[in-house]
Amino acid sequence: MTASQSVSAQGKFMTKVGRVTFFSTSIIEDIEARNTSAAAVLDLSTSQLAFSVPVKEFLFKRTLMQEHFNENYMESTKFPRATFTGHFVGLDAAALATPGSHIVKVEGDLTLHGVTHHMTVPGTLELKNGQLMAFALFSVAPADYNIEVPLLVRENIAKIVSIRVGLTCDPVGGSAAPVTRSTSPN
Repeated sequence: MTASQSVSAQGKFMTKVGRVTFFSTSIIEDIEARNTSAAAVLDLSTSQLAFSVPVKEFLFKRTLMQEHFNENYMESTKFPRATFTGHFVGLDAAALATPGSHIVKVEGDLTLHGVTHHMTVPGTLELKNGQLMAFALFSVAPADYNIEVPLLVRENIAKIVSIRVGLTCDPVGGSAAPVTRSTSPN
């Protein structure tokens, strides 16, 4: 007996509740924040992707950290969003029909604090229950984005900050072309 499983391996996927976290470690204290308001669009048919993160939506364990982050470092009133636009490098969208996580490379432009840098980052994609799960890890040096850290607290902020992006995207109506994979039960 053969079971047929339909998987959307091509087309557009999007979310408005993507998760972005960052972690900065130092001798004095670790700084961690999370944001669940990232909007993203991933188009497997063209290998294009983009996401936008509202900077003020980062939540910290301490209110004072959040205030300093928004007012002193990120200047979130002046630079309200961080964005990434780019493409998957060498993506084989049909391979996503195979269960499990697939390693990918993403290349594009990260704009943060009004400064844009081109970068390539590692990531993973997985189609699961009709949704596209995407994960990427960015290593960002605040100094590269003109984020000034006062001398008094410079030892409290890591030179490189790890930014994790986790997206659970739904197919955009009518754009996903199903790929059928047959399996035989044992």
